[in-house]
Amino acid sequence: MTSIKKDLLSGVFYTAIAKYSGILISLVIAGILARLIAPEEFGIVAVVTVIISFFSIFSDLGVAPAIIQNKTLQQEDLTRIFSFTIWSGSILTILFFLCSWPISIFYKQPSMVAITQLLSINLFFASANIVPNALLYKTKSFKFIAWRSLGVQIAGGTIAIIAALCGAGLYALIINPIFSSILLFIISYRKYPQRLEMTWGITSMKKIFKFSAYQFMFNIINYFSRNLDKLLIGRYMDMSALGYYEKSYRLMMLPLQNITHVITPVMHPVFSDYQHDLNRLVTSYEKIIRLLAFIGLPLSAFLWFSAREITLIVFGEQWLPSVPVFQILSISVGIQIIMSTSGSIFQASNDTRSLFFCGLFSSIINVTGICIGLFVFKTLEAISWCITITFSISFLQCYMQMYYITFQRTIIHFGKQLFSPLLLAGIVFLALYIITPVIDNTPQLISLLIKGVIFMTISVSYILATKEYDLLKRLKSKI
Repeated sequence: MTSIKKDLLSGVFYTAIAKYSGILISLVIAGILARLIAPEEFGIVAVVTVIISFFSIFSDLGVAPAIIQNKTLQQEDLTRIFSFTIWSGSILTILFFLCSWPISIFYKQPSMVAITQLLSINLFFASANIVPNALLYKTKSFKFIAWRSLGVQIAGGTIAIIAALCGAGLYALIINPIFSSILLFIISYRKYPQRLEMTWGITSMKKIFKFSAYQFMFNIINYFSRNLDKLLIGRYMDMSALGYYEKSYRLMMLPLQNITHVITPVMHPVFSDYQHDLNRLVTSYEKIIRLLAFIGLPLSAFLWFSAREITLIVFGEQWLPSVPVFQILSISVGIQIIMSTSGSIFQASNDTRSLFFCGLFSSIINVTGICIGLFVFKTLEAISWCITITFSISFLQCYMQMYYITFQRTIIHFGKQLFSPLLLAGIVFLALYIITPVIDNTPQLISLLIKGVIFMTISVSYILATKEYDLLKRLKSKI
């Protein structure tokens, strides 16, 4: 238990430094670009980015987590797997380049041809980076990963802003991902250089096939579950609507990326060492579930009542139509913060089969919900409500699968971790419900600060009163 705690804290500490230092940077960059570039252009790049993500799945094939999980791979195996990712990535890059014309015709956007062809560069370097990057996580080089990520984020964001100020327009949005993918590969490769051979590395790929096959299938269905909404909105509504939706979705994902994405990259490398000791693994994981529930569930209530202020302060008045969409999506933030860690646990416990079935279930109901919202109700708000409902259903199914199949425990153990955080979320919701009409006419920044103070005061007071976490004792020990 001590080793798990030590490795987790070390990894989370360095990941948090980079992630939270980057929050302000990313918000500043997003805010500047949102004021310089039209919503329609954000929508065009959003569609192309979603499509390139699909091609990336076929270059990865679940290789990265399989390398982390497998403790018997030799350098010869890594060389062959690296060669496989290079050759498969080259083929997929060419295919994506050639798809630029049909993509442009399908969405009736001529500018998509050049955007797609330029982003094909991103696809190649992302493929080439799979093995070196996986080795960084396998060796738990979290400090190096943290500083690498922060440096690349600053450099890429700065270049994107300069390009936008110089009038690059739509192209300013793709400079960052292209530059970042190249720089990430160079840094990772210098840390863990690999030899390239004229081989597909089939013998080495077979060693990780059982694990990576289910991971690969999960990645495919999870892609459609997470991205079909953007693809369909861009095709059957318009690019402006997609721009508003995409901005709302990104705002909703910010807490997810900046809370759990500090923990999840660390969890699989650390917990994979205990793949044969499920009791130890589940005991440690339930502590993480409880902590994330105390953060995420009350945060959902805060975001619901602060959606307008956050949107207008970060992006400006032209993004006002994004407010109701962001407000609805924020309901799911709490459960998504918890659920985003489930994949690492399925991987660490060698149960990617359950991960696949959870993804399959989630994909089916998410696609159903998206289609109902888009084709029956035909509004962004309806799509957002349907997605929020399907996320909730997927959350319940995922943890029933995990506890009954993977852990072979009753779901009651999971429910106990959520009871107290749900009570805190209810108290925060009630307080903000009462105060919101009172401060309705105050300036956006003042209103957000008031709601933030209320949210934090209630949360800290509740934790101190219930002694869930002995904050005073820890504070005194630090002093």
